[in-house]
Amino acid sequence: MVELADLPADRQARGTQNLYLKYNLMYFVYAITSLNRNYIYIGLTNDHQRRINQHQMGKEKTTAPYRPFAVIFTEQYETRIEARQREKYLKSGIGKEWIKRAYKKKL
Repeated sequence: MVELADLPADRQARGTQNLYLKYNLMYFVYAITSLNRNYIYIGLTNDHQRRINQHQMGKEKTTAPYRPFAVIFTEQYETRIEARQREKYLKSGIGKEWIKRAYKKKL
């Protein structure tokens, strides 16, 4: 059985926002980069360590061919709405350019 926490934040049921606020869970936006190829992935989750491990183990179809990864950064947000806004910005062209400039030593 799949637990709610096992799903990426964007695939969880919409009605769970109040449940997470009740238990004071945080949301994370993270960026990882492939160590072997020119690839940056930005994601949103409520458990960044679990999610990054999923990427490292090849459990995500989108990122599996680009393994292994290094974490560029993680950012913490109180609401999923705030985290989603930041994720959308970072996935845009200007957001990816910002990551490349701000974290060029890690890339």
